[in-house]
Amino acid sequence: MTPAPSSNPEGSALDRRAEARLDPDWVRAAALDPGTGYLITRGTTHLVQSGAAPQIAFLRAGHPAIASQPQSDLILLGWFRGERVVLVDLPPEVALHLPGTEFQELRPLLPAGLPAGQAELLHLARALVYWRSRHRHCGACGAPTEPRSAGHVLRCTRCGTEFFPRIDPAIIVLVTDGDYALLGRQKIWPAGRYSALAGFVEPGESLEQTVAREVGEETGTHVTWVRYLASQAWPFPASIMLGFIAGAERGPVHLDGELEDARWFERRQLQSEQSLLLPPPFTIARRLIDAWMQEHSHTKY
Repeated sequence: MTPAPSSNPEGSALDRRAEARLDPDWVRAAALDPGTGYLITRGTTHLVQSGAAPQIAFLRAGHPAIASQPQSDLILLGWFRGERVVLVDLPPEVALHLPGTEFQELRPLLPAGLPAGQAELLHLARALVYWRSRHRHCGACGAPTEPRSAGHVLRCTRCGTEFFPRIDPAIIVLVTDGDYALLGRQKIWPAGRYSALAGFVEPGESLEQTVAREVGEETGTHVTWVRYLASQAWPFPASIMLGFIAGAERGPVHLDGELEDARWFERRQLQSEQSLLLPPPFTIARRLIDAWMQEHSHTKY
């Protein structure tokens, strides 16, 4: 079947093509397309090629691991770099051993530097699998649900209630005062790790109100202005991180117990302090810090 013209937004290697999910014959169309890649997920792990530079281990139509799975375990993810991709959601007890491959969690794969665009694809796969695992039964009447719309809708088999994938919006904010930035750390983090402040959006709040509330609750700091910068999908388990830079007057920090520590760091400390461990480069937290550093010095540390 000839794919429809791309509606892919600039900067994304994944063209989701939601209209293709309505094709009742989509499973057969995928199987007949020699370019279709099958992304294998088991629980919250994904099948990847082993080695120092891991990447998704796509399977092709006809492989026993695909042919033996019911249609209910298949989800159309879209077209990745022009090729159709179908997620195969294997039950946790299913064994699959292929030479040169292994199942890995997504989080440790991110620092390894997945090929361009593959992280986005795995973000989507992990989010959908997590959502499906928690909506096997209807929240209204308790009956089993079954997939619709190529796996992107779950419908109750008794009352017909439909369930759609959900994400939990969270803010992450770098609070600044001139050449100083407010960073915090959680107790479970590696020694020396400090990052931007973060928290979940509550019902009835604007994003700006969430920023002000979270910063005030965690550090006792009063935010005076807020500027949106960027966002990042964060399927751990099902969030999107909305990144902001905010202004505040530097003063004493008063912790509420959620953070182990929070303090104001001078820009020069972030450039030179060897014991300070900043967030990894692939995170929105690091992007906020880098943007602030570059804005103030035009020199990336």
